[in-house]
Amino acid sequence: MAETVQMPKLGFDMQEGTLVRWVRHEGETVEKGQVLAEIETDKATVEVESSFSGVIHRQLVEQGSIVPVGAPIAIIGAPGETVADAPGGASAAAPAASTGAAAPAAAAAQPAAATPAAADEGGRIKASPLARKIAQERGVNLAEVQGSGPSGRVVRKDVEAALAAPVAAPAAPVAQPAEPTAAPAAKQAAPVVPLAPAVWGGASAPADERVGMDRLRQAIGRRMVESKTQLPHFYVTHNYNVEPLLALRSQVNALLPDEQKLTVNDFIVKATALALRQFPNLNASVSGTEIVRHGHINVGVAVAVGGGLLTIVTRDADLKPLRVISSEVKEMVARARAGKVRPVDIEGSTFSISNLGMFDVEHFIAIINPPEAAILAVGSAQKVPVVDGDQLKVGTRMKATISADHRVSDGAEAAQFMQTLAKYIEEPMRLML
Repeated sequence: MAETVQMPKLGFDMQEGTLVRWVRHEGETVEKGQVLAEIETDKATVEVESSFSGVIHRQLVEQGSIVPVGAPIAIIGAPGETVADAPGGASAAAPAASTGAAAPAAAAAQPAAATPAAADEGGRIKASPLARKIAQERGVNLAEVQGSGPSGRVVRKDVEAALAAPVAAPAAPVAQPAEPTAAPAAKQAAPVVPLAPAVWGGASAPADERVGMDRLRQAIGRRMVESKTQLPHFYVTHNYNVEPLLALRSQVNALLPDEQKLTVNDFIVKATALALRQFPNLNASVSGTEIVRHGHINVGVAVAVGGGLLTIVTRDADLKPLRVISSEVKEMVARARAGKVRPVDIEGSTFSISNLGMFDVEHFIAIINPPEAAILAVGSAQKVPVVDGDQLKVGTRMKATISADHRVSDGAEAAQFMQTLAKYIEEPMRLML
C-alpha cells in the first residue's frame, strides 16, 4: 500500500521548511532509514530519512519549495503499484511552495517575462531562502536579479542565471561637447580644491549596507527575545581550579591519536551531566503550571556556524564515557558546520552549555534556550594570582556562570549545583570512574 511522506516537524516551533534537495528521485528504490531529502529549517539544513521502504512514485514538491509542516511531499509504494496523488493531489502542496515552479503545460508556449525583484513592505527583496543563501555565498546582489517567481520573487534559477550571465563590458566614455569659452573674469577665479581623503588619514566611509536575516538568524532572534522577556533569569558565577583537569587531560591525550584527543569541553559536558543527576530542577522545563523533570540528561552544546549558532545534543551524557562523548560531539559539530545535521543531532536537549573559552573570554552570561530551565556559560582557563594559605602564587582558574529560570529554581539551589560541579571539575578522576 502506498504511503504519503509529509514535511516533518523538526523542532517544537517549526511551522514550515524549505525542501532544498531531493537525495532520492522518482522511480528509485528507498529503504526505511535512508536519506530521502535535505530540508532547510530555521536552525539548519537537515538530512531527512525515509519512514518507509519502497519505490518513490511521486515527488509532490520541487526543490527549493517552502512547504508547511504536515504537507505531503512524496508518495512511496511497492514496485509496480499504481498510486494516486496524495490527498488533495499534488496541487494541494503547490500553493505552499513559494518558488519559481514550472508553469502548466498549457501556458508553456508563452512564458512570463522575468520581472524586477520585488520588495516586501519592509523594503527587503523577496527571495526564496535557497536563492538568498546562494546569493550570499556567491556575492550576488539580489536587488539586481530579475525575479521570475510569483510576484517577482527571486528563486534559485534566477540567481544561477545571474551568475551565468556574461559581465557587461564597461561603456566607452561619451565625448562631451566643448564648453563655451568662459568670460575672462571667470578664468581668473581660483578653483576651490576639496580636501583629499589622504590629508586627514583615511578613505571615505563606505555606504550603508542592508543585509537580510536568513532563517537561522531570524529564529535565534525570535527565541532569544522570547526567552529574555518571558523567562525570569537569574545568574550565579563560580571560579574553578582547573589545574587538575588540565593535567589529567594532558596525561590521557598523550595515549590517544590526534583525532581522538579530548577537549576541555568534553570534561565539562560529562561533569555537568553528573552534577545534574543531583539537581533535577535544573534538568527540567516548564509546561503550563507543571515543572517537567526530565529523566534523560541530554546536554546541548552551542556551536558557531555560518550565520549564527546551532545546539548539538549529547544524549544521556551522564551514562557515556568521556571518549564516547568526545567522538559524538566531534561528529555532530562537523555535520553542523557542513550543513548536514540530522534531526537527532539538534533536538531534545534538556540543559545547554555555551563555551567561549577558546576565544579568551574571562566571563559572560548566556540566555536560556527555551524550553530548558538553565544554561551554563563557560569562560577561558586563565593563569591568575591566587592565595594558597598565606602564599601568593600563580594558579589556573576558569569562571562559569549558570543562567536559570526563577520559576523553576532559586539562587541557593543554583549555587549548590555550581559547588557540585566543582567536585567533578577539580577532582577530575571522578569523571573517569
